[in-house]
Amino acid sequence: MIIWLASYPKSGNTWVRSFLTSLLYNKKNEANLKDLVNIQQYPLRSHFTNLVSKIDDLSELSSNWILSQKIINQDKKIKFFKTHHALCKFKNSYFTNGEVSLGVVHIVRDPRNVISSILYHYSKKNYEEAKDFLFDERKAIGKRFDPNDPEVNRNIFTVLSSWKNHYTSWKQFKKNYLLIKYEDLLSNPNDEFYNLSNYISKLLNIEFENNKINHAIKSNSFENLKKLEKEGGFEEAVSDKETGEKKEFFNLGPANDWSKLLSSELRESIEKEFEVEMRELGYI
Repeated sequence: MIIWLASYPKSGNTWVRSFLTSLLYNKKNEANLKDLVNIQQYPLRSHFTNLVSKIDDLSELSSNWILSQKIINQDKKIKFFKTHHALCKFKNSYFTNGEVSLGVVHIVRDPRNVISSILYHYSKKNYEEAKDFLFDERKAIGKRFDPNDPEVNRNIFTVLSSWKNHYTSWKQFKKNYLLIKYEDLLSNPNDEFYNLSNYISKLLNIEFENNKINHAIKSNSFENLKKLEKEGGFEEAVSDKETGEKKEFFNLGPANDWSKLLSSELRESIEKEFEVEMRELGYI
């Protein structure tokens, strides 16, 4: 059965994923960016081997979402998958369901801070382009196949929709649902990561010693993750579209403060577009 780590892009998914890999797959409970291979991304092209003839066709791809997950579950083991995919329905096909999924850790972040990370990560020319990305209800990424792309296995049609639709889609998944706000991870990492550890303990029926949780929390501070990337690189970091140079994956982190980066006009535009959801999450 699958436990999803679901989030809109640039919302803290990799941070949560790194903590879990330290807790579950590292004997010393230390952060190691190479350990992240233990929690893969979904979807990948490899998940649809022998299932589709036209993998870049959303109709054919979507009709095999559930089947590919059933194949993943054939070994009857619990496994984690990171995804940026919205919990959507395309024609008659759902992205996932409770039959193949055990639960979801849903990670959200204030869209006023997400937009700055979108601007940087996706090499947008300006905040207006980044806002279009955030507001686009038909937004999808990774749909073009390029055999020369070193990340070709991850370059698959992933439906995002808008920040609002992405958030509201995953909050509908009530089976073993855990909501984590990026801002709470920053302000109170101990409580949030302990809450996550307790959630995992119940689903996996295992106990974590407090000293191991504490060490994993400390090792996965933003500052240490940034240091690890600087020392050894990070294969999931993207390249700048203009220069081709690798960008820092762990870029601003806590320094990404919308109140210092956004114009009042842009801030008001985001708050108006996402007012209901932002009030629900306590952002406004």
